Amino acid sequence: MTTERIDRLLFIEEVADKIRRSPSAVRYLVHVGDAPKSAKIGGRRMFKESDVNAWIEEQFNKAAS
Repeated sequence: MTTERIDRLLFIEEVADKIRRSPSAVRYLVHVGDAPKSAKIGGRRMFKESDVNAWIEEQFNKAAS
């Protein structure tokens, strides 16, 4: 039996809280293509927690360059 770890799905509000921005700022990042990968599920924008964490690390790597 395999036990896959399923990513937790986050709403825009949770992502905004995690990166300390407003939900509208996250919506803008999605609009301009600078946000973590996301998808609309049931009419709501959702983010995989691992994608958000990877995006945060990427931002730090960009800043260090």
